[in-house]
Amino acid sequence: MSLRETTIVVLGATGLVGRECLSILHGAGVPAHRVTPLATAASAGAVVPFGPEALTVREVTPGAFDGAGVAIFAASSRAALEWAPHALERGVRVVDNSSAFRLHPSVPLVVPEVNGHELDAGPPLVANPNCSTIILLAAVEPLRRLFGLGAIVLTTCQAVSGAGRAGLDALARESQDRHAGPDPSPGSPFPEPCTGNVFSHNSPTDPDDGVNGEERKIIAESRKILDRPDLPITPTCLRVPVARAHTESILVRLERPATLAEVRGAYADAPGLRVVDDRAANRFPTPRRADGADPVLVGRFRPDPAEPPGPGGRSRSWCFLACGDQIRKGAALNAVQIADRLASRSRAPTYA
Repeated sequence: MSLRETTIVVLGATGLVGRECLSILHGAGVPAHRVTPLATAASAGAVVPFGPEALTVREVTPGAFDGAGVAIFAASSRAALEWAPHALERGVRVVDNSSAFRLHPSVPLVVPEVNGHELDAGPPLVANPNCSTIILLAAVEPLRRLFGLGAIVLTTCQAVSGAGRAGLDALARESQDRHAGPDPSPGSPFPEPCTGNVFSHNSPTDPDDGVNGEERKIIAESRKILDRPDLPITPTCLRVPVARAHTESILVRLERPATLAEVRGAYADAPGLRVVDDRAANRFPTPRRADGADPVLVGRFRPDPAEPPGPGGRSRSWCFLACGDQIRKGAALNAVQIADRLASRSRAPTYA
């Protein structure tokens, strides 16, 4: 059965990720009558776009999952923990965007281009990774497959929409007001002003080791997805005054050295990626180019200056940029890709 023939529930349909899921489903040719948008009672009755059509959002109840084949959860961890059991009891396969199940040992955490084989058995519940993790691992995968992966160091420059509509509203409000004060505007989800500013990611920082929550997610999720529990990963996560699409500056340490030609060749026809790497024109990945795009953009490949290439121009350490739309590939598109794979399986076993 294809995704177009499956009844699909989208929980959290009024949020940024939920609406993006609906847009992607419509673009994939899923008919409107196959899609049921759900939300809490507060948002029930709202109208959401589905291509040229409009769908009315229903209140989520246990019975709302009856007859569905796949449910995409684009809501909070609390909502996932509350409603996933009801879907699973009814034999509905669940793809969850929250962090609720990501590190559960029996729940696959999947980036289809990286570990899509974990979907072959048709698991009833699949977790969607954090947006920065998805962009990172999609970008690194061609090198990992060909040369092995020894370590990753990265700095993320994350768009404000990663904090939802409240983040977008804060940036728009502060830009319009030319907000220059030391404090964020009222209603902002951030501890610092957005406009004209760069600051440490707004997730809580551990007072003991100084690692913040976003950085810890990247470390733990990447290790699980790659099945490398001891892989050295050193992230630094920042917020930048960009509406949409994350940028990541990545340094990878390979297990086997590679030349520039081999690195670039690794990305030729790599699924889910687009190379933007024109040194002469100084044209490389940017969040503006990635905004609204499905592929993750990669480019500015160069050997680590601290470790000059050896004979034949081979190096184990390579730097490059990756930019990805964190609402599409970093969330909604990745979830729909998983749902598409699950839809081809028979209905999930029920859990009474």
